[in-house]
Amino acid sequence: MNFSGIKYTSFNAHQYIIDFFTKGNKRSQDIKKNIAASFLIKGINIAISIFIVPLTLVYVNPMQYGIWLTLSSILGWINFFDVGFGNGLRNKFAEAKALGNLNLAKIYVSTTYACLTIIFITIWLLFLIVCYFIDWSVILNAPPTMAVELSRLAIIVFSFFCLQIIFKTISTVIIADQKPALSAFIDMLGQLIALISLLIFTQNSHGSILHLGIILGFSPLFILIIYTFLLYSRKYKDYAPSIDYVRFKYAKNIMSLGIKFFIIQIAIIVIYQTNNILISHIGIPTDVTIFNIALKYMGVILMGFTIIISPYWSAVTDAYTSGDYKWMKSSVKKLRVISYTIILFVIVLFFFSKYAYHLWIGNIVQVPSAVTATIGIYTVLLCWVMLNTQILNGTGKITLQLITYTIGMLLHLPVAFILGNKFGIVGVIISASLFLAIIAITSIIQVNLILDQKATGIWNK
Repeated sequence: MNFSGIKYTSFNAHQYIIDFFTKGNKRSQDIKKNIAASFLIKGINIAISIFIVPLTLVYVNPMQYGIWLTLSSILGWINFFDVGFGNGLRNKFAEAKALGNLNLAKIYVSTTYACLTIIFITIWLLFLIVCYFIDWSVILNAPPTMAVELSRLAIIVFSFFCLQIIFKTISTVIIADQKPALSAFIDMLGQLIALISLLIFTQNSHGSILHLGIILGFSPLFILIIYTFLLYSRKYKDYAPSIDYVRFKYAKNIMSLGIKFFIIQIAIIVIYQTNNILISHIGIPTDVTIFNIALKYMGVILMGFTIIISPYWSAVTDAYTSGDYKWMKSSVKKLRVISYTIILFVIVLFFFSKYAYHLWIGNIVQVPSAVTATIGIYTVLLCWVMLNTQILNGTGKITLQLITYTIGMLLHLPVAFILGNKFGIVGVIISASLFLAIIAITSIIQVNLILDQKATGIWNK
């Protein structure tokens, strides 16, 4: 047996891996390392998510789980109402670092924390008043006997979400510093704490949608608080928020770009996040469970693709600020090749879906093939949109996005309602997919024009 050949091949493989992570400019090296680490972390996250779904269905019944998903979707909209401060900070922080202005970066961080705290304390107080007059059992199409319990749940979950928005600013700073793997690790720990807590509650208490909300709401917040204090006292000590560095006049700099992101985020809520509500009212709460199980199943692809493209937003900001168009062109070309392979993965997942669902959730819920197929198409389109908008977000050229998403926001609800009444869950998914296709086409054209330095007018804003 030729052991020397095996040894040589092994050496070559080892050398190839070393070269892969050490060759190229620092921007590319950081991206490769973050992608590799993120795949490992997200792999753990996927495993946790896979265990959480059936465990949750054991803890509460499918109807209660559907109600929880709808409520968390509605209250989860608060994550988008940071008036663009999160994404605005992401670009401005990356620009300040690229220019070597650490003092300015700290001002942006401190000002963002101050503004978000003021905004979300105000929103929280207003919600407490409004919630008193809301019958959540009507909104969620739930039994009237659950009205009081759902009202309490709404207040608790909303409070957690408001606090998460403020403390999640540390994740924005981490991602802007081109370290998305660290941000993913923090998210993973939050999911892990939720899983462990759910296991304990399943063994020691009866199913309660109120307890479920507390577990899933508090767990990620707890981890965010710990890492906020930990990182600002060490790794990001130079950028730690300080009252002395709060400059409200700089809020305008963050908001000038952030307000566009904010409007786009509102449109994203309507196009992506209202599907649970539409499905709940067109059908029954159990239909929401069916939709979300299929979404989570195909979401494995989406999660993998998100890992790959996540480091590019801030890296593109750095490259665009430095005028490195060669690097941007090379990166986009590689990403588009990867995006084409997604179609193949979707087809494979579709053909194995019945077996996968059976292994995953047994016979608790039946997911129709038509739902899985349309979710697959939706996933492909969403990946193409994410790829190109990630590049555009990094350059700050998002006015065209703003227009296309606004049109989609205005038309999705009526179109989804019409198609949903005719085709059920599939109709709602088709509506969202139609608008994704429009956004995908326009964003591809704009990215090409920017990379070729030929963008003018609306294509360069």
